[in-house]
Order: sequence, then structure tokens, then C-alpha cells
Amino acid sequence: MNFETVAQVLPYLLEGAVVTFEISILAIIIGTLLGFLLAVLRLSPNKLIRFAAAAYIWIFRGVPILMVLVFIYYTPPFGITLSAFAAGLLGLSFNAAAYKAEIIRTGLLAIPKGQIEAAEAIGMTPWQILIRIRIPQIVRFILPTYISNSVALLKESAQVSVITVPDLMLNAQSQFSSTYLPFETLGVAAALYLCMTSILMTLQIFTERKLKLHAGRK
Repeated sequence: MNFETVAQVLPYLLEGAVVTFEISILAIIIGTLLGFLLAVLRLSPNKLIRFAAAAYIWIFRGVPILMVLVFIYYTPPFGITLSAFAAGLLGLSFNAAAYKAEIIRTGLLAIPKGQIEAAEAIGMTPWQILIRIRIPQIVRFILPTYISNSVALLKESAQVSVITVPDLMLNAQSQFSSTYLPFETLGVAAALYLCMTSILMTLQIFTERKLKLHAGRK
């Protein structure tokens, strides 16, 4: 281990790690919101709406994320010009939404219909049912799968380096090209990825413990 080289490249790798974490968290948030909408549409009584939502999920789950990123960055519609970061964020978010939608839909289907019917019978509004009944139970049902998918998304975010987003992977490759020291550059980058994914996994453990504590009090 050449610690002098590590000291030289570490600031650049940390800058890239910040970009990686930022774009990943934003993509997870946007993907979750869009995924929730898609999950609801997938359960719509309207066949056309169900088909449109299913088609979106089918396309973005079936096409490699790298191709999505390239298409958005190099061939945006209507002559729109996107920065590399914006194109990367959109590509990751659209891809995440397809997976989050199926995860959330599974949680929605796991809620017994009797609970919803009982809530409607006592006069609860759809918004109250969503906040008080659906969401708390959905979180318990989908949390492990949801976090696992988020961890995978954070790792897959390395592909935004292909469209020149200055993320951790791009900075690591740049430093490796100048030093030719894989352990001091790519190895340290791998350690930073491990730290970031560990944050998400720790969040899962913390949330699971809180939910169990809350359930025990009930």
C-alpha cells in the first residue's frame, strides 16, 4: 500500500463519492415516488391504465440501464439539452421506478381487503386509509427488498460514469489512469462504495428495530 498515493487521490475519490451518494439518494427518492404511482396504476380497474403502467415496468426492467442512460443523454426528445448529472439522475430514477413499483405493489396486495373495507365502513377517507393503514403495513412488508434494491441501485450508479458524470467510478478510473496503482485507487474506491452501501443497510436494521418496537407497544 502506497500511502502517499492514497493521500493524493483520496480527495478526488471523496468528491466522486459525494456525487455518487447524491445522485443515488435522489434517484431512490424520485424512483420511490414514481414507483408508488405506477404501483397504484397497476392495480387500477381501468385496463388501459394497467396496461400502460405494466408496459413501462416491462420496458425499464428489460432494457439495460446503461442503454437508458446513453439514450437520455445523447438523444433527448424535443431537442432538450441535459447535463450529464441530470441525464444520469433521470436514467437511474426511471429505472428505479420500475423495480420500486413491483416492490410496492407486492406490499399493497399483502394488505387484507377486510382492513380496507372496515376502514371505509367507519368513514375513513382514502387519504386517511393510505396514511394510517396502507403505508405503515407496506413499510413492514417491503423494507428488506426495498433496501436491497436501493443498495443495488447505488452500485449500478457507477454506470453514469459512461456519460461523464464525475462520480466515484469516473474519478477512480481517472486516478488509476495516471498512477497505474489499482489497489490505491480502485481498491479505495471499492471501500468507499462499501461504506455507502453500509449506510443503507444500517438504515434498514435501524428501521426494522423501530418498527418491531412500535409493534410491541401496540
